Amino acid sequence: MAGLIGLSGCVKAPPPPALPPLPTPAPVSVEPLEPLVVPPSQISKDLSVYYRRLQNDLLVQGLLRGDGGGADTPYTQAELARNFVRIALFNEYRDDSDFRRPQATVSQLRRWTQPIRMSVEFGATVPLQQRDQDRASVSAYAARLSRLSGIPITLTDENPNYRVLFLGEDDRRAYGEQLRALIPSISEPTLRAFVNLPRDQLCVVIGMFAPGKSSYVQAIAMIRAEHPNLMRSACIHEELAQGMGLANDSPGARPSIFNDDEEFARLTSHDELLIRMLYDPRLKPGMPPNEAAPIARVIARDIMAQGAS
Repeated sequence: MAGLIGLSGCVKAPPPPALPPLPTPAPVSVEPLEPLVVPPSQISKDLSVYYRRLQNDLLVQGLLRGDGGGADTPYTQAELARNFVRIALFNEYRDDSDFRRPQATVSQLRRWTQPIRMSVEFGATVPLQQRDQDRASVSAYAARLSRLSGIPITLTDENPNYRVLFLGEDDRRAYGEQLRALIPSISEPTLRAFVNLPRDQLCVVIGMFAPGKSSYVQAIAMIRAEHPNLMRSACIHEELAQGMGLANDSPGARPSIFNDDEEFARLTSHDELLIRMLYDPRLKPGMPPNEAAPIARVIARDIMAQGAS
């Protein structure tokens, strides 16, 4: 048997029959996986109840207006210029702030000089339907800010320099290391305050500059995912506008979202003029208040005259 096996190796086998060509496989479409949604903790659920009640209380008091101001909220060019100086040339918090105690400090004029690449990002506890609504809200408002400022704003996830974060309580408390990676120079008090944000701090924005410069290179706005719709909209309007360079609040500004009295929930006609003034080419990033204020008065006069014509 062994010999037969050995000899069989010397027999020339007939060629195999030709096989038909294999069919070209059809392209396989891979459906993107839906983002993971995690149920919120009881602490987050309790905050949602608290903020719904807070919104209802403010509405009962006639606050959180969305009309942009009207005949009951007149303002003069002198008031517009004064409000501009107070809001655009002061900081609401120190650079190492814990966000617990506003402390207005004199600042130079700050604004964007490069196009903004804005991303909208969500914590795992934000429902998918809410994410769609929030993206649409940010997109519409970003287009409005772009028209007012003249700065191109594109919504993109590619190398963003302005992040808008919607985070629930659980998401934000786990965000510390990611925030440190995004802002390596962030102070420890600011980082701790972000992670342990007090309940009465509804939202926050952090802006960054190159060393020795006054033009923004990066901004991060955080909006609580527990907010009901109107408070959510109010946070979008105020924080994104503050991240454009209107960094302070003033109790004398009216009609304005840059006022802690919560009278207005959405950007007003007065606030639109503040943004136009901030990005007027007659003003330059880095100008101190004593240099910018006289120019602001001229710009306010010109803008108010245009409105009257």
